[in-house]
Amino acid sequence: MTPPKMPPSEPRGEPQVNTAKDTISMQLVREALLQSCPPGAATAQVLGRVGIDPTQLEQPDARVPASAYARLWRLLARRCNDEFFCMDPRGLRSGSLAFLCRAAMAQPSVGAALSCALEFLGLMLEDLQPVLVRQQSLAEIVIGEPRQDARRPFTYFTFWMIVHGVACWLAGRRIPILAIELRCAEPDFCDDYRVMFSQNLQFARPRTRMIFAADCLDLPVRRSAEELQRFLAQAPGNILVKYRDPQSLARRIKDDLRQAPAADWPETAALAQRLCISASTLRRRLAEEGQTYQALKDSVRKELAIGWLAQPELSFAEIAERLGFADTSSFHKAFRKWSGSNPGHYRSLVLANA
Repeated sequence: MTPPKMPPSEPRGEPQVNTAKDTISMQLVREALLQSCPPGAATAQVLGRVGIDPTQLEQPDARVPASAYARLWRLLARRCNDEFFCMDPRGLRSGSLAFLCRAAMAQPSVGAALSCALEFLGLMLEDLQPVLVRQQSLAEIVIGEPRQDARRPFTYFTFWMIVHGVACWLAGRRIPILAIELRCAEPDFCDDYRVMFSQNLQFARPRTRMIFAADCLDLPVRRSAEELQRFLAQAPGNILVKYRDPQSLARRIKDDLRQAPAADWPETAALAQRLCISASTLRRRLAEEGQTYQALKDSVRKELAIGWLAQPELSFAEIAERLGFADTSSFHKAFRKWSGSNPGHYRSLVLANA
């Protein structure tokens, strides 16, 4: 396998990404319309019906409620009889998501459910042929593509949105993504993709794949018909916002941690002072978001470790030192806790086909 790299560093200071809670960039609206709705009056009519101001299309930084984007998805699916924005020669006819969920939830585990879902998508779609691969402590979904030219990024991310969103719903929790690699070139806009999926997005890679911990495949599936009905009634809005990385105080703290060496990361009291709040308020606000400061530091350390493990010239000792661990043994122990895999196995796996 070719190795996932680390995303490029960003300048210090406040996060530059405008990802307000429960909103979607207008750039993704434009992407959704590109192949599924002709420009002009038809576009204005469609946007008006779902509560999106058509004049916002010309505003690069505009954002719309995720609920409006979900209505747009459903409306375009009905008009085109395609739940995949007309981005595949065959497409996904209306009702495909419901059928996929019903078939998947009948399986005993998330792994079996994912295999079932991917087989269905492979039968329905012509250009994307996904397969689930498990190799010891790591798993990946690899998309085979009969055509030589890569799809546009929005096509791949829409596919991941469906697959990852359904998998998280079946598991009853977010399934952390270690890395996503894509054959296409990096688009001008990636902010929402990094919020929804992972900071570790890599472009212009030999193939398209998503890597995650294999132990997620063993999670049981216990979903009822009533839960399925509620899930489908709220889809795809629930997929867009429920299972993405939280945009909040936790997100801001993670963005700041990425910009500083681990040795310089502040303790809780110093961080609270920097944020002009008390330490107890900091802990309470993070708890409301289901987070702790230690968990955020571990999350960023994991991201950094994944990128550095893909660089064979870096020794485990060097990586451990960069991450602020006292020794290599502590790093090994922490990485296994984070990802279910030891660093050596992860490195050998991602470098196998480099």
